[in-house]
Amino acid sequence: MTGASRGVGKGIALGLGEAGAIVYVTGRSAQEHPDTIQAGTVEATARAVTEAGGEGIPVVCDHTDDDAVATLFEQIRRDHSYLNVLVNNVWGGYERMFDEGVYTWELPFWQQPMWRCDAMFAAGVRAQYAASRLAAPMMIARKQGLIVNLSYWAAQKYMANVAYGVAKAATDRMTRDMAHELEPHNVAVVSLYPGLVRTEKVMAIAEYLDLSNSESPVFIGRAVAALAADDAVMQKTGQVLVAASLAWEYGFVDVDGKQPRSLSLEDA
Repeated sequence: MTGASRGVGKGIALGLGEAGAIVYVTGRSAQEHPDTIQAGTVEATARAVTEAGGEGIPVVCDHTDDDAVATLFEQIRRDHSYLNVLVNNVWGGYERMFDEGVYTWELPFWQQPMWRCDAMFAAGVRAQYAASRLAAPMMIARKQGLIVNLSYWAAQKYMANVAYGVAKAATDRMTRDMAHELEPHNVAVVSLYPGLVRTEKVMAIAEYLDLSNSESPVFIGRAVAALAADDAVMQKTGQVLVAASLAWEYGFVDVDGKQPRSLSLEDA
């Protein structure tokens, strides 16, 4: 589970913990390095996974560091020799929405800082590719596995930031092409779209938002757990899936007992 210190990543880890999974919780935020803490650490998430019924294993890992990622997968191989599910949630480019006091997120692309585009690909698309590249052989060896790439509707429509849309479109294309190459090995790859998720950052501005159709972070985790438990998941390989639609298909609900309405391209 990459990028699981907080937000959607933490929720997915907890959803897998509810299902009794062993979850390697990775991210850069650690208790040993308090200067990196942003209201969440891999250790705290791992403890919560264990409390939820699974086994959480915290691993501090910068997913832009190839050596660190290789060390992570070697640890998984050494500890368990197999990997059933990889969830690529790690992401970059949301840092510093305000640059020198100016809100830059919705500026036209020619006024965007280049670091944002670089971060979305280095800490997003490339990091997802790198983790999948190391996970695939472990899954191929057992002829089973599931790779879930977190993505969003910006892959299919303009949503205020060119780099964001291009990066999400790249994630969806990566899903399709990886699925094509892994299908003969019985390994599924899907893109998963959340709705409006009540992450820490979203709740910080909740008074300005309509949360009536929002989702808890754990809801996305329950979607991943349902996919992982589906013996027919290969029928979905290469596809874009929406968490709320999966809730209706598999019959799970959010932590408050609700089933959020699935968004479409038109109303996302």
